[in-house]
Amino acid sequence: MRRALTLTLLLIFWPLTALAQMATLVADNVSIDDGGAQVVATGNVEILYDGQRLLASKIIYTSSTDELEISGPVTIVEASGAVLTGDSAVLSRNMERGIIKGARFLLDGQMQVAAEEMNRVDGRYNQLYKAVASSCRICAGSTVPLWQIRARRVVHDQQERQLYFNDAWFEVGGVPIMYFPYLRLPDPTLKRATGFLMPQIKTSSTLGIGLKNPYFITLGDHADLLLTPYLSAKTRTLEARFRRAFSFGTLEVNGAASIDDLTTDPVRTYMFAEGRFNLPRDFDMNVDLQLVSDNAYLLAYDYSDEDRLSNGVEVTRTKRNEYISVGFQKLHSLRADEAAAEDALATLLGRATYERRVKPGLIGGEARFVFDLEGHQRGAETVSAALSAACTTAGIAATDCVARDVIRAGAEANWRRDWTFGNGMIAAVEGQLAADFYWIDQDPSYASSLSHFTPTAAVELRWPMSRVAANGATDVLEPVVQLAWTDTLGADVPNEDSRLVDFDEGNLLNLSRFPGSDQYERGWRTTVGLSWTRLAPGGNEYSATVGKVFRLNDLGQFTRASGLDGGSSDWLVAGQVKVNRLTLTNRSLFDDSFSFSKSETQLNWAGERFSAMGSYIWVVDDPAEGRTGDTSELNFDASYKMNRYWIASVNGSYDGNTNKATSAGLGLEYNNECLNVDLSLSRRFTSSTNVAATTDFGLQVSLNGFGQDGRANDRECRTNG
Repeated sequence: MRRALTLTLLLIFWPLTALAQMATLVADNVSIDDGGAQVVATGNVEILYDGQRLLASKIIYTSSTDELEISGPVTIVEASGAVLTGDSAVLSRNMERGIIKGARFLLDGQMQVAAEEMNRVDGRYNQLYKAVASSCRICAGSTVPLWQIRARRVVHDQQERQLYFNDAWFEVGGVPIMYFPYLRLPDPTLKRATGFLMPQIKTSSTLGIGLKNPYFITLGDHADLLLTPYLSAKTRTLEARFRRAFSFGTLEVNGAASIDDLTTDPVRTYMFAEGRFNLPRDFDMNVDLQLVSDNAYLLAYDYSDEDRLSNGVEVTRTKRNEYISVGFQKLHSLRADEAAAEDALATLLGRATYERRVKPGLIGGEARFVFDLEGHQRGAETVSAALSAACTTAGIAATDCVARDVIRAGAEANWRRDWTFGNGMIAAVEGQLAADFYWIDQDPSYASSLSHFTPTAAVELRWPMSRVAANGATDVLEPVVQLAWTDTLGADVPNEDSRLVDFDEGNLLNLSRFPGSDQYERGWRTTVGLSWTRLAPGGNEYSATVGKVFRLNDLGQFTRASGLDGGSSDWLVAGQVKVNRLTLTNRSLFDDSFSFSKSETQLNWAGERFSAMGSYIWVVDDPAEGRTGDTSELNFDASYKMNRYWIASVNGSYDGNTNKATSAGLGLEYNNECLNVDLSLSRRFTSSTNVAATTDFGLQVSLNGFGQDGRANDRECRTNG
């Protein structure tokens, strides 16, 4: 039977006392030799000291040298979790110094380092000689890992959590690929460290074959900087990303500077910045900055698909019964047709809003008060002949090609109260009064000051009904009807904020479906709707909404594409089906003869190995919205996990009007416990005066096990039998 001895400072034998300071020794047999000069422990020896655990078959402690002579197999488990193994070892009593023969070092269960000999120095450094390092699994029958780093010496700094390689060769399948006289890499437990990241090969039909070599710089615990030189036959580019976390928010800045052969500009640049901050008294501040030197730069380098840039700051506070917002915004268009006519577009905007919700005790219900102040400014002071011609090219109507600047102050009061009857029916009464005051400059078509007042009244009746079927499915059916009246008293004002109108299930019962305050939906109208929802026991869900608006008089407020024009609107039909992993969503607008003005469909499949998303949108042409032709566009994105290591992906978009593809992409990714390879091929078929059609190829390889979060996709070794 195994005999365990725990040695403490109180033991009477002085060599045991020296060995046992702050240590625990467990062994099958313990003896004292040479007149007490040595302690010999044999059989399942285990020493616990200062968070370390040493396992061996035999240990001899010599008091004169204060060393442990250890016979293997030797295993040392560090307090950090790192595991050291060896054939034999000679260590100091505290195990901070010494030599381990035939050493193997496992860091965080990922990085393995094997060496002929390892020196432990001051409990901080592990020096391994004639070493090989890899995070790849080696299966039976294989002599080398997928990749490895072979070095004359490897030093592991346990305090800084860094690996230093001297005279190192990077090998793939045992074949030397690249030599490094000196190489430093973070160990797997270090998540952020200054140094080079894995390079990326990028091939573009526009920029040629190039190499990106990122360099990551830590700036304390809460900030970092990523610098990425990008060199190709046609460009010299430096990309940068700065991130900073504050106790009150975050800031991220992305940018680049390029010298290339694509334009005559000496230097092309861009900078995108995004800040999110928490201010005192529960206020939040969002800051967005988007700057670019020329209209083609972002697309040419694949930095962003944005074609309208927004620079602004907004301060908000949202509480249960209160909302406050103050913001300013500067817009800049990169679209070729809009850029020349930008001085005729409202590009400088500001708005302040205060909203308050109360529950009046005297009349019941809920009241809401909104006060807002907004304004916008155009770049032009007058419309020149050149600007007028640019407006025509951009499809901007002559009546809209103006230099008009506007400030609007508005106030709105809304009250609504619901009543529930015994049979479950719900009746509601709603009233609203809006007052808007305008100051207009640089437009002789309008007086310098205008105002209008808009009263609205509505009654609503809905009857929600539910049932539980025999199979446990729950159905909820709710018909609703609303009668509303609105009139606008006062002057006609320019319509700046209510040009594009969406008609969907979200605003079916809104008092006005215009998105802004320059226009209100007027006249007598009746809205009818029906919604149905079914929740099945297996998790399947079904929902549908049908609605239509009938007007006493057609006031000609809405355009064709909105689906709200005429004496009665188009039929709104929207629904969603969720069956197992499949989700189908559709929203359509069509008239009584099933002539569609708009239709949007999205199909999603989220499987364990295969996932796909497809969407199709069709919108009728509408010159009032700046479209002289129908919009028809198909998009898709799919990925297939071929096995636990390989993932293939495909994506693309198709323009149904021109019957041409607009973009396409292919991707192939391989990932195992020690390697990640990402191949991508993309093609943008469309071209403009800004950018030409391009084809891009990308290759990115990263080695797992250096500064990574855990192992993933460990390869399975096949066994024969």
